[in-house]
Amino acid sequence: MASAPQANLPLFYNDLMPLNSRDHAGWRARSTDRARWAATQHAIPLTVDEFAQAQRHFPIVFSAGDNPVPLALMGLNEGINVFFDEEGKATEDFYVPAFIRRYPFLLAKLDRSSDNLSLCFDPTGDLVGQYDDGSELFENGEPSQHTQGLLQFCQRFEEAGMRTQAFVDEINKAGLLMDGEVSIQRNDQPDGQPYIYRGFRMINQDKLKELRGDQLRKWNESGLLPLLFAQILSLDLMRVIFAKQTALGKGPGANSGNAADTLAAAAASLPGG
Repeated sequence: MASAPQANLPLFYNDLMPLNSRDHAGWRARSTDRARWAATQHAIPLTVDEFAQAQRHFPIVFSAGDNPVPLALMGLNEGINVFFDEEGKATEDFYVPAFIRRYPFLLAKLDRSSDNLSLCFDPTGDLVGQYDDGSELFENGEPSQHTQGLLQFCQRFEEAGMRTQAFVDEINKAGLLMDGEVSIQRNDQPDGQPYIYRGFRMINQDKLKELRGDQLRKWNESGLLPLLFAQILSLDLMRVIFAKQTALGKGPGANSGNAADTLAAAAASLPGG
């Protein structure tokens, strides 16, 4: 999930700048209780390390395309996030995906001939700069304790990303991913057209039932099998998210128009999509 600066930037990032003591001595990182960068994003990349917590709050799906990415759906329609208001303030208590919490920092490969990753940040936001408030990034020319914590968080995220890629490769190899479709009927419109959501992938439960016992035992021992069930069970939350959108007056469920939508646009803008 690492990206080269100025090109192929991941979701949320408009630019990348390597953090260093020469150019950023005296700079500080501000904390915030708002995630404005995520307020209008309905599909957020997720690592397998987060499945257990995320499945309690969001439907987990996979993006369409040749390189599927696990996604936490914070809304069912592009531009709608039912967990943040327009200013990016959380509207309820929920698990915030690491992809959101990582911003504006990330590890990036600066030299294509090397596998080394450097801590970078998005300078277009207002969270890092020459401010009077916030946590110092350097002390006496060395990374501060705060910066060391940021680096460790980003390193853990990269490691989780590698485990996620291995997970997706494994289930792809087993042919477990299928094109997804969810039909939702509004309770107050029992005779109306259902709302159909497509453009994502999910676990094929029929294929899962056909797997050999030794394969299932191997996946159970490795911890992969619980991840599959977490994804499957999380899909029941599609209707919860739909109801939240409707209550907020957002999405097709809040109107009387046609009942079709897609999540494909989100996948196209995500790493690996």
